[in-house]
Amino acid sequence: MFDIGWTELLLIGIVALIVVGPKDLPAMFRTLGRFTAKARNMAREFQRAMDDAADQAGVKDTVNDLKDIANPRKLGLDRLNEAADRFEKWDPKLPKAGETKAGEASAQMTEERAAQAEKIRKAMAEKGAANRAADAPASDGTPSPTPDKTSDA
Repeated sequence: MFDIGWTELLLIGIVALIVVGPKDLPAMFRTLGRFTAKARNMAREFQRAMDDAADQAGVKDTVNDLKDIANPRKLGLDRLNEAADRFEKWDPKLPKAGETKAGEASAQMTEERAAQAEKIRKAMAEKGAANRAADAPASDGTPSPTPDKTSDA
């Protein structure tokens, strides 16, 4: 409270002894002690009154609610921490061939997709060849018949 060391207290005691005198010094200390006790009691009563007012206003309930909000167990953060721990420990190794059914299924899907892609490529090549054959001029040198683009203007 007051930052008074032993040297300051000794100096105050010497000055009080000189000013008040040795005869009246015990009575002065007794009066000072009573004054200090009354001041402490008043401060204690003031603190109790403020606590009671806070209780009536619901401040303690609000404080408890805020503490509950900050509590990680109440928020479910323990589940989040568990998930984060599992993620950190996760080792993303690919399964070996034939190790799991999911691996077999994805390998089968890959083969099916490759076969479908090959069928599409063959069909596109055949269609392209047919289109080129239709657009190519005849082998005897005569141009292929084209529609007449004359206008009647």
